[in-house]
Amino acid sequence: MAAQVVPLAQLKLPLGPSPVTAEQRYWKSFKNQKSHTSTASWPISHISFPSASGATTSNSLVAAVKANDLFAVTSGPRVEIFSIRKREPLKTIGRFDSEAHCGEIRADGRVLVAGEDSGKMQVFDVGGGTRAVILKTWHLHKQPVWVTKWSPTDLTVLMSASDDKTVRLWDLPSNNPSRMFTGHSDYVRCGAFMPGGNSNILVSGSYDETVRIWDARAPGGSVLTFKHADPVEAVLPLASGTTLLAATGNAISVLDLVAAKPLRLITNHQKTVTSLALASNGRRVVSGSLDGHVKVFETAGWNVVSGSKYPSPILSLSVIPTGATQEDRHLAVGLQSGVLSLRTRLSGAVADKARARAAEEAARDIGPEALEKLDLQKAKRKRKALTNKSMAMLGENVDVIIPTEATNATGGRKRRIKLKPWQRDFREGRYGAALDEVIDMSGPEYQPVTALTVLVALRHRSALREALEGRDEVTVLPLIKWVGKYMSDPRYVSVCVDVAFHLLDIYSEYVGGSADLAEQFQMLWGKVSKEVEKAQMAIITTGMVDSLMIGGIWDQ
Repeated sequence: MAAQVVPLAQLKLPLGPSPVTAEQRYWKSFKNQKSHTSTASWPISHISFPSASGATTSNSLVAAVKANDLFAVTSGPRVEIFSIRKREPLKTIGRFDSEAHCGEIRADGRVLVAGEDSGKMQVFDVGGGTRAVILKTWHLHKQPVWVTKWSPTDLTVLMSASDDKTVRLWDLPSNNPSRMFTGHSDYVRCGAFMPGGNSNILVSGSYDETVRIWDARAPGGSVLTFKHADPVEAVLPLASGTTLLAATGNAISVLDLVAAKPLRLITNHQKTVTSLALASNGRRVVSGSLDGHVKVFETAGWNVVSGSKYPSPILSLSVIPTGATQEDRHLAVGLQSGVLSLRTRLSGAVADKARARAAEEAARDIGPEALEKLDLQKAKRKRKALTNKSMAMLGENVDVIIPTEATNATGGRKRRIKLKPWQRDFREGRYGAALDEVIDMSGPEYQPVTALTVLVALRHRSALREALEGRDEVTVLPLIKWVGKYMSDPRYVSVCVDVAFHLLDIYSEYVGGSADLAEQFQMLWGKVSKEVEKAQMAIITTGMVDSLMIGGIWDQ
């Protein structure tokens, strides 16, 4: 039995370097933007959410993090509690005597701690009711408290850091710190618990230009100190527990805690880096700076993989994940202007609907043919879904349906393939007519890759000369113009050379009798000469570069 004759398959040209990488497409998908302006346009100084990192010793704690729907935003003398799902404020805590700092929600989502300029620390119950109830107050720091952090593994342990140059470890039921660390000689503006399931190891950064590691089990001062050239604005431990990032001036230093040495100094920002955050389950680091730029780094080679620009200096940022897999959901950025910018990445069924809506809008902009093609694709998917459903109801659990002569792959009646005019001419051997239709650059459906497909097919069938012979001046000139236009494209050059040789061989004797034909052949010769000149220059340049490289090797 003879095989079915199918239409000529269109060639797929090799793609050049993509101007947009997969990583950039991922971060550009955070585009469902929503903004909130703080009261009196207070700067957004801190954004936090209960992190699941390090919560490996308590199954109940992990479950609480997965079910949590809150994140906290600190601005001026207030801390606002937002819903992750709705992106709207749920309640506002304004019970502060001065400017608040570092409002942090505990991993179970029920308790929040924050410091303030007066040196006071307060713990609030935010799990129920419309108002936050004060559970605990400490007023032992003598100057503003800039850092308050909950332990990722112990619900009753927290740390604080203050402008009084101290770092303190607290137990929630106690009125006094369980440990006070001294050693900094200037304001302490950042700090965190080290991951690894141990609440005894802390890190802090200070305006004395040092990053210090503290161990509550070790007497005396810090167990490890890194000295920088600028004040330290933010610290961020990686999930491994052996690498630490520190934002110092306009640079980010990558510190190896095991080898006790710096690994790299990242200098991609132009102004002071104010905030650091983890993303993509610790595989990416996001930084924000006073230059208004957000940059995303991969943690293997610390290269910038994406970035975006905001209209105001950035004071805080966070990548807020959701779900059991902790998938990135929101990119929250706090600006000096008092604006909280939330960019959301859609996922699941919502993302599928958004993509379908965007495809429909794009097809509508192109024209009715594109819209009809999209409708046919939708109908095909619908028929396939109905067929699979019918098979499932019959108890046939199949993955692929093998089509027969009377049915197609979706189980429906096989439709006759509608051929375009050039496809019909090509199938019936009218090669010259098919070629004339695909090289008509003024036609509404003209595509250069279609012309290339036909020319390659003619060459494979040894029918290229047959398609070019027997022409008059009117039908030869479009061929010469097409060859001249695409002669400089490396993807087309092979076919263009073959067509040009055939045209010269067949029609060169008629050049003297046609001014238009002579002019087009002269233009083709000029373009070929330019390409040859460019190739020669490239060869000369390559030789010069090779000589310089060889000379550099010998000099070493």
